[in-house]
Amino acid sequence: MTSAHSALSVFVTGTDTEIGKTFVSSALLRGFVREGLQAAAMKPIAAGAFVLNGELHNEDADQLDAASNVLLPPEMRTPYLLKEPAAPHIAAALENVAFDIEHIVACHRQALTRADVVVEGVGGFRVPLTATRDTADLAVALKLPVVLVVGMRLGCINHALLTAEAIAARGLTLAGWVANRVDPNMTFPDENIASIREHLAREHHAPLLGIVPHLSPASAEVASERLDIQRLLQTLRDAQR
Repeated sequence: MTSAHSALSVFVTGTDTEIGKTFVSSALLRGFVREGLQAAAMKPIAAGAFVLNGELHNEDADQLDAASNVLLPPEMRTPYLLKEPAAPHIAAALENVAFDIEHIVACHRQALTRADVVVEGVGGFRVPLTATRDTADLAVALKLPVVLVVGMRLGCINHALLTAEAIAARGLTLAGWVANRVDPNMTFPDENIASIREHLAREHHAPLLGIVPHLSPASAEVASERLDIQRLLQTLRDAQR
């Protein structure tokens, strides 16, 4: 059991969808566990659910649970679980669901009484949730440092720098970024990583927390060994002071 004051938490966002945000979040959870933390996952909004043994499941949420050593009740881990695998505001409209960011914040507050929490956002940083609010508003409401997952593929430098700028514009701390090698055939990956690293260090003082190779089969455990978990935890502790 951990107190809400000392529990650590981080918000994981990505440069786009399908860039390995859940995979890197799972790797962070494995790293937290390895460092002796009580680690739990939140995926506040998940679109694309299926029924298994009479219960709604989501592949991403299940992956995150598998990497955790504390399991939150499903309604706390994923307050909004939608069936349609579409952009959240579209899926929500189809299912007549209204996202309440304050409800997610309350669930997160409860989660912090049980564990250190990795919160995985939905899609990229500015994915709309309602007509007026987006994922960035959720990160702000949670008041969490952000880890940016950059899917290493053509166009990633622009995506990374724009997202980092959007994070800073909301007054949030970019705790670091992870280069995830989603495209094994990408040309000049090292040069791309070096460019992003230089820009994000200079403009946002955000360190590269690690480079996750293209793993087949995917292994959150192996990926976690490529991440500087101790550095991230120190940043999260400093942010609490």
